[in-house]
Amino acid sequence: MEYTIDAKNKKLGRIASEVAIILQGKKSPYYEPRLAGGDTVTVLNIKNLAFTGNKLEDKQYHRHTGYMGHLKSLNLKTAFERDPAKVLKMAVRRMLPKNFLAAKRMKRLVIKD
Repeated sequence: MEYTIDAKNKKLGRIASEVAIILQGKKSPYYEPRLAGGDTVTVLNIKNLAFTGNKLEDKQYHRHTGYMGHLKSLNLKTAFERDPAKVLKMAVRRMLPKNFLAAKRMKRLVIKD
């Protein structure tokens, strides 16, 4: 089944959790935890997401290059200006179970502006 979600003026976490549940197949009557599921999700109007509080300045995304002292940080505002789709994908990926099915499930997420 295909789901379409309009992200206009909705919160990032609320949308990400809804998408994660659909991608796992938990809304399907044929849900099986060991299978990737077959539902696809299309998210529209990603540039109009809403954020509450001081998240735009306070929330940090960290990554490490592998060298001593090379921890790179990026706040939510900068990351969202660069690529809003990447912010949503990171949120959804982190809400999915950490197993070999996560990559298969993420392929069924389509983000359109």
